[in-house]
Amino acid sequence: MSGGLKVLALQKDDVTKMLAAGTHLGAGNVNFQMLSYVFKKRNDVCIIDVKKTWEKLLLAARVIASIENPADVCVISSRNYGQRAVLKFALHTGATAIAGRFTPGTFTNQIQAAFKEPRLLVVTDPSADDDCTCLHLPC
Repeated sequence: MSGGLKVLALQKDDVTKMLAAGTHLGAGNVNFQMLSYVFKKRNDVCIIDVKKTWEKLLLAARVIASIENPADVCVISSRNYGQRAVLKFALHTGATAIAGRFTPGTFTNQIQAAFKEPRLLVVTDPSADDDCTCLHLPC
């Protein structure tokens, strides 16, 4: 997935940081779409495969980097645990952040003052953000 570039290969330091952050710990209940990412299950906690997580992070980074204007990237989180991450991401990348309640019609109603037409939409938890169903995002 790293495209053969040594810089993008998974390093021991990267694994240590991901383990310290707890990115490998999943919930007890696993959606069938997540089964391929589960390394193993221990004490009703799913251990997520760190290598597959790294590959998906690289894929997401390439997609985000392909957008020329960072303001055309919109990141959304209505849940409390994702709002800080969304705001920090927007601060460091120049993306547009929507933290908290999402106003329906933001992407569809052109009369609305807060109308946005992003090229890329990043949603932290599609199942919590009800408007994602109308955007045809998998929940």
